[in-house]
Amino acid sequence: MPAAHRVTADPETARPTGTVRPVDDESLLEALLGGDEKAFTELVCRHHASMVRIARLYVGSQASAEDVAQDTWVAVIKGVDKFEGRSSLATWLFRILTNRARTAGSKEHRSVPVDVSESGPTVEATRFSNGGMWNDPPIPFTDVIDGRLENATVVAVIRTAIAELPQPHQAVVTLRDVEGLSTMEVADVLGMTQGNVRVVLHRARARIRAAVEATSRGAAG
Repeated sequence: MPAAHRVTADPETARPTGTVRPVDDESLLEALLGGDEKAFTELVCRHHASMVRIARLYVGSQASAEDVAQDTWVAVIKGVDKFEGRSSLATWLFRILTNRARTAGSKEHRSVPVDVSESGPTVEATRFSNGGMWNDPPIPFTDVIDGRLENATVVAVIRTAIAELPQPHQAVVTLRDVEGLSTMEVADVLGMTQGNVRVVLHRARARIRAAVEATSRGAAG
């Protein structure tokens, strides 16, 4: 296996966050088991930035998030031969990361209990007619991005909205919508039921959508 060392994602080779190139997990795993350092470097380029971002949801500083990611890579190097293939390689990687991040966060007294019992409507009742039809329909994200605002502005609003979400909403929407994991994979990584993931994701998306709509209306005005 490659020797353990401090890893960094090369900005020239790292892929844009949120984009997924078809991954042959079996080939990559085989290469890792064979001690192929290029396979390890490929894994780092694909996931390191995302790992730091996820870890940051649980710990108190960027430096702590980097440390959690580094510890995770060491664990991957030492334990890849024990990977049984019951989940995708990415899911296994994020599960190791979140477990370590939770432990680090608990030591920093930042642990937050998972609570999906949040009540209240996700869309204001005044936006519907008495018959249940939309009076004020939501603005599709594609319309906002394509015509109403510059992409950079929308991205900034979305990032801010995600950062202001409580847990586990931040982790769920980041893994599902930013990193592209499936509902089942997110449930696996975070130790939640798929039903709870869907509930949390719905509420998180509603808050983000409201923030984007408010910004788009402000710009239009």
